[in-house]
Amino acid sequence: MMSGDLPLNINIKEPRWDQSTFMGRAQHFFMVTDPRNVLLSSEVLEDARVTIENYRQGIVQPGLTEDQLWRAKYIYDSAFHPDTGEKMLLIGRMSAQVPMNMTITGCMLTFYRTTPAVVFWQWVNQSFNAIVNYTNRSGDAPITMNQLGAAYVSATTGAVITALGLKSLTKHLPAIVARFVPFAAVAAANCINIPFMRQRELKYGIPITDEEGNRLGESASAAQQAIVQVVVSRIGMAVPAMAIPPVIMNALEKKAFMKRFPVLNAPVQVGLVGLCLVFATPLCCALFPQKSSMKVSSLEPELQERIRQSNPKTTTVYFNKGL
Repeated sequence: MMSGDLPLNINIKEPRWDQSTFMGRAQHFFMVTDPRNVLLSSEVLEDARVTIENYRQGIVQPGLTEDQLWRAKYIYDSAFHPDTGEKMLLIGRMSAQVPMNMTITGCMLTFYRTTPAVVFWQWVNQSFNAIVNYTNRSGDAPITMNQLGAAYVSATTGAVITALGLKSLTKHLPAIVARFVPFAAVAAANCINIPFMRQRELKYGIPITDEEGNRLGESASAAQQAIVQVVVSRIGMAVPAMAIPPVIMNALEKKAFMKRFPVLNAPVQVGLVGLCLVFATPLCCALFPQKSSMKVSSLEPELQERIRQSNPKTTTVYFNKGL
């Protein structure tokens, strides 16, 4: 075993920054959602995996600095599943959120005038959501293919029905109002999609622990809080990207150069959406701590009783809310 230059007591299980503050969480998620991670080669990912797994076993590569260790941790976290250790699907990773959402949202905001276009882009968006939700699932609650199929069909149907319903309502309203239809549809779909994708957690609960990480049981109340927080974060991510570009595009389309070059509409829209998402994605992920908490008194009565008997000093429990 090599002692190396680096101490072995750096806690790489936790993020580098203080997660009790919004700024600390924001710094953490700017690293996790960095779109440049999508471009990393298999060799770079494999090197990071080896570095992290060796460090956990007490083996330090000669000359490894603390900054290099943290860089390897964030590369590892961006590509490998935290519970199973499997390499995640490329487009399902958090680092793929900005480029994928930028393209899909840009197209949804550009092609909203005809019914087939609305149906097609809502379907594309929900297919992408299903992949993200499957890729970032909790390892303790495996999803069966039937559950995945049911969630996918329900969310897609919900989004398309909402989008078409809203579209028909906006026929007699100003053009600017029609531009916000995709946002309302996405918000509605998130409210349906995430609870469906995580229905097993709502039924059986998610693992809860004390401050030291000792498992105390499973709680469906904790799962409800976790899912509400994720829904709020996901809708928050969509707000700037779907609310700001329509207002700018509405003004730009009246300009002579946009009338002369209508082909610029989609690229400009996609670029504006991308700019919003680069900031909205990490900042909305940071709204709530990844390691969420709730008072023992808010848990199910039988679970409260069990915790009071086995851990009388425990007043707060912790759980991973998911993303």
